[in-house]
Amino acid sequence: MADDDRSPEEEFQELIRQLFGGSGAQFDPEQLEKLTGMNIDPAMMQTVMRHLQGAFAGSDDGISWDATKRQALHIANQDGLGVTAGQRTDLDQAFSLATLWLSEATSISELAQPPQTLTRGGWVEATLPVWQELAAPVATSMADAMTSALSEQAPEDMQGMIQGAGRLMRMVGGSLFAAQLGQVVGDLSKEVVSGGDVGIPLMPDGEAAILPQNFADFGRDLEVPDDQLALYAATRELAHARLFRHAKWLRLHVISQVTDYARGVRVDTDALEELASRFDPSEPEELRRAIESGALLPPKSEAQLTALGRLENLLATIEGWVDVVTEDATSRLPSAARISEAVRRRRAVGGPAERALGSLVGLELRPRRMREAAAMWRAVTDAVGVAARDALWDYPDLMPTAEDIDDPAALVARLEARARGEEPVRDDMDDALERLLAGEEPGAAPGTPESDAPDEPEDPRPV
Repeated sequence: MADDDRSPEEEFQELIRQLFGGSGAQFDPEQLEKLTGMNIDPAMMQTVMRHLQGAFAGSDDGISWDATKRQALHIANQDGLGVTAGQRTDLDQAFSLATLWLSEATSISELAQPPQTLTRGGWVEATLPVWQELAAPVATSMADAMTSALSEQAPEDMQGMIQGAGRLMRMVGGSLFAAQLGQVVGDLSKEVVSGGDVGIPLMPDGEAAILPQNFADFGRDLEVPDDQLALYAATRELAHARLFRHAKWLRLHVISQVTDYARGVRVDTDALEELASRFDPSEPEELRRAIESGALLPPKSEAQLTALGRLENLLATIEGWVDVVTEDATSRLPSAARISEAVRRRRAVGGPAERALGSLVGLELRPRRMREAAAMWRAVTDAVGVAARDALWDYPDLMPTAEDIDDPAALVARLEARARGEEPVRDDMDDALERLLAGEEPGAAPGTPESDAPDEPEDPRPV
């Protein structure tokens, strides 16, 4: 059959064969124009083909994180504004005074590196590795589901071709997710005030930063002098960075809990297959909207809800400590209470980009029990002092638990007894561990040697 006699559907299949052949051939514009009979925009298809062919020649991990970075930086750098010399000087002075005030409010040592003033693009560059790590499990699940669902929807005569292009289809799904993550991170760069603003350790260990552009927006409606606002923001950011630098295990602990939760995220294959069955190539926005809205993520499982509860308690414990330390360090500021309440409300509600992140990966980084955790840390501080309080971050097994947030009095009683040199009250676990270390049978009574342990009762059943 001559080329001119082929139908638009046949032209499209020929383009797919060229693409999957991996030859890198350029597509003939006249060939693309013949797709108008299928209601496909030839210009759009040319762009899609170019990106897909590049993806086919890409890496084997299936996720194009370069797309995330490009999209995020494109959004972050749209205003083209940098950090002025005046902004840098004002925040450097705020950081210097905040460092002195914090030394009176916590025993945790100062940072080794000076704090930074970052542009929105600089924040994207600094934090993107962590966003990538957190989102990778969801992106992989999305890509795998795309491969399965789209393969099932392909016509019978194209099944062999689709199966042979499995890696490409997986990369397409991952790239769609990666581009959407770039949109969310770029939008977040317009909302966050500091490196620790969303509660998780996004900045490299021991680094603190404030974004002057967003700092100005945050204080616009508070009717608080700029110097007071800068001192409060600098103090809170330094407290957050100091904690993660001191408790070196804490960063891995937080990231592990987030990624453990994310690995449990599964794509709703029924929703994806339903979308694929009615997907119109001339309306690609539908797939983007489905990914962005979280419509492809099913309700959380019981295991996920349990993991989310653990994560929320951990974030609340961290931010509760930061809240108390910041409150003590900024007690000289006349407007400290008003700023603190605004920060709490902001963390409880979150901005549009943070809510979009929750829809994209099924995870909201809300410390829902921050007030209760702050009350616990206040009770501990009043009872045993700053040094004993901060020592609870020395090792993971010393850190307060969710039960301690529920009942701070029990934690305070244990710490006061330890300060008096008293032995903690023994429980069944302590007794069992002692018997195990002594080489006794687990079921033996305390102090009973292994040889004197009672014999097992004889089996009354006949042999």
